[in-house]
Amino acid sequence: MNRILLLEDDTSLIDGLQYTLKKNGFLLDVAQTTAQAYEYLKLSVYDLLLLDITLPDGNGFNVCEWVREQGSQVPIIFLTAMDEEVHVIRGLDSGGDDYITKPFKLGELCSRIRALLRRAGSANAENKNTLESDGLLIDLVGSRVSLNGKPLELTGAEYRLLCLLVQNRNRIITREAILNELWDNAGDFVDDNTLSVYVRRLREKVEADPSHPKHLLTVRGFGYQWKEESK
Repeated sequence: MNRILLLEDDTSLIDGLQYTLKKNGFLLDVAQTTAQAYEYLKLSVYDLLLLDITLPDGNGFNVCEWVREQGSQVPIIFLTAMDEEVHVIRGLDSGGDDYITKPFKLGELCSRIRALLRRAGSANAENKNTLESDGLLIDLVGSRVSLNGKPLELTGAEYRLLCLLVQNRNRIITREAILNELWDNAGDFVDDNTLSVYVRRLREKVEADPSHPKHLLTVRGFGYQWKEESK
């Protein structure tokens, strides 16, 4: 199921969107201020963002620009009551992919969401053969990993954990999200303590000084983050 973040402060519109999007098979988180949106974005990974423009503490343009500055190419749709050309241009220039003017038909919005998700899926499929970060190279086709040209020996769970973190570099991934990702296809349960062991063993393989990690960081109370030092 695709996960969507909605940034909107109109409670009546929120109710309608929650009902429609969930009915159409989407998972939805709702932020009513830009501050709440930033918190959600730091803690979770989304497949698409729906951003209102005018919020009590800012605007959706700034949120969009911040997301793009983090290196994320998540699809973004602006929900706006302002259809003047200058606002449309500002939204697209800030990194938005589409916009829809209020009032809009919920069916049309769902169609646009699906179209953007299909487009994003095709783009990802074309560019997902390898992942690179600060000397780390992950061959997603061959399931091989090397660090500074030297192959790393990883278990299946360590490999999946590393892929998840690097794919979401510079973003915090919650322990819950990681545990869901590491659930074994054979039904083997990965608990919280086991995750801590995986992280510790992975640090020993990817960090020059595992006691003082520069990449695989613990964000206490939330989860873990792969910190990229260079661009």
